[in-house]
Amino acid sequence: MAGAGFGRQFSGLQGIKSIEDFELKDQRVFIRVDFNVPMEGKPGSLKITDDTRIRAALPTIRYALDKGAKVVLASHLGRPETKEDRPKYTLEPVAKRLGELIEGEVILVEEPRSDAPKALLPGLKGNQVIMLENVRFEPGEQKNDSKLANAIAAYTDIYINDAFGASHRAHSTIDALPRLIAKRGCGFLIKKEIECLGGLLEKPLKPFVAILGGAKVSDKIKVVDNLMDSIDTFLIGGAMAYTFMAARGLAVGKSRVEKDKLSFARELMERIEGRGKKILLPIDHVVANDFLAPSLIETVETIAEDRLGLDIGPKTRELYRKEIARAKMIFWNGPMGVFEKPEFAKGSFAVAEALAALSASGGQAIVGGGDSAAAAEASGFADKMTHISTGGGASLEYLEGAKLPGLEVLRMTRESATPSL
Repeated sequence: MAGAGFGRQFSGLQGIKSIEDFELKDQRVFIRVDFNVPMEGKPGSLKITDDTRIRAALPTIRYALDKGAKVVLASHLGRPETKEDRPKYTLEPVAKRLGELIEGEVILVEEPRSDAPKALLPGLKGNQVIMLENVRFEPGEQKNDSKLANAIAAYTDIYINDAFGASHRAHSTIDALPRLIAKRGCGFLIKKEIECLGGLLEKPLKPFVAILGGAKVSDKIKVVDNLMDSIDTFLIGGAMAYTFMAARGLAVGKSRVEKDKLSFARELMERIEGRGKKILLPIDHVVANDFLAPSLIETVETIAEDRLGLDIGPKTRELYRKEIARAKMIFWNGPMGVFEKPEFAKGSFAVAEALAALSASGGQAIVGGGDSAAAAEASGFADKMTHISTGGGASLEYLEGAKLPGLEVLRMTRESATPSL
């Protein structure tokens, strides 16, 4: 990513040690990563469709290996509920891909509670790592189970959390485990996430513009509340734009509207404008007659009763591009339309291109995780952004001002961490 990090210190990292603060040679280093990557295909022939999260963890993994550590990796994948789910949620494809990226061997261990990891660790060579099978196969993981944590702690000298996307969950490998390890800290990915997101929270560059899209106004309420005093201009797109338009009495046709959020949207616009800030809604739209099988696709300024909006139109794209060009800092969360379909992708791709141009000119372009990250990747401009969060829900919760369990436990002293188990 272009211009990763700001090189400034933010309170989000206060009291948290980095992997660089530890002597790693011959130490058994457990690294919690977030390899919850999208896959397609059937069990036995699963293929990763986007390895961004694997590549994002490489700096921390390579650093540990270069310093002579004996590395154990752990991640979740999906939401397996029964033993029958396991074949489609195995980390085997991930282990294979990671092995290719590090040009080494990834040994996948089925049972984290077994003696296998402890037995394998002493004999690991410099280009070998152990990966535990999907930790959500363990019923204790999501229950923050101390027994699972104790089993892993038996073969862990140093604990490193580099799974920002999972740090908003108080799960066993995120919370209970580090409580048992005296030497604990974060990896380079988490450090970068907090530096970049911290810039939005604590010292935003001005003008500061927020681009908000996606399906639901309700998903963004807390973020908007927490950042409202800092943001100068709000650019609204995606399905949530039609809730705001409906709140203003504008025609939205069959477009998706959160009827229970109309009064909130109206109040929010009043609060934003009452503070002398701008909120811009789409002035034209790409519409169709149906969402699942769209036809009669056209660009309009007023949406007819039998049409629904599925992307921002060309006039809106140009309007938003000009606002982005004036900014010094941008936060983008949520696509402008149904970008998975080419006919409704131009809005999101135009925003991505404008953010890339801003970043190239010295501005800061920060993209929230989830669908906006996927849209940035699909646009071809992802590597031009200042930072694309791997966090999804975690990045939103952080920007809401919430304390993330996976970060808070890293700040604790051993004495304060242990009694809660």
